[in-house]
Order: sequence, then structure tokens, then C-alpha cells
Amino acid sequence: MLLTERQTEQGLLVAVCDREVLGETFEDDAGGISLTVTEEFYGGERVDEAAVVDSLARADVANIVGTRAVTLAIEEGIVDEANVLDVGETRHAQLLRLY
Repeated sequence: MLLTERQTEQGLLVAVCDREVLGETFEDDAGGISLTVTEEFYGGERVDEAAVVDSLARADVANIVGTRAVTLAIEEGIVDEANVLDVGETRHAQLLRLY
């Protein structure tokens, strides 16, 4: 998986995606959703699952794309599967922690 961390005014922003979805565009015609997984936003370091879990646990805001990445976030209790979007052939989840 690819992982990027950015410090923002809203706190730690984490972007994580499956490597194979980088550069792809996914569309859900029924819902009118289009998702482009850009190098500028999602391109980051290749990391293992433990690093992804650690980063997401510290995130204030997160964007997660790809079946593996989203499944990991669900299994670790970071996101609720009911809030996951299926966009074309991939999955997408967002996380926002309110304090």
C-alpha cells in the first residue's frame, strides 16, 4: 500500500491506497460518483499493513482507496463498513475524527 501523511490546520491528514489503483479513475454511474486516485494526493511511501494501521490510528482526517486498504481499515475498527462507498471496481472510505 501507499501512504502519505500531511500536517494541516485540521490535524494529521492521511491518504492511503492500494498500489494498483494509483493513477486510476473509478466511476459509479448509478450514483454519479467519480474518483481519481492521483499521484499528487495518494502517491507516497510503500508500507506494510502495520504502518497503515498506525498512521490511520493517529489520523484526524483520512482518505482510503482500494479493496485491501479499506478492508484493513474495517477489520481494525477504524472505519465502519456501512460508511464505505463502492465506486466502480474499488472501495473508498473517509475518516473524520471530531474532538
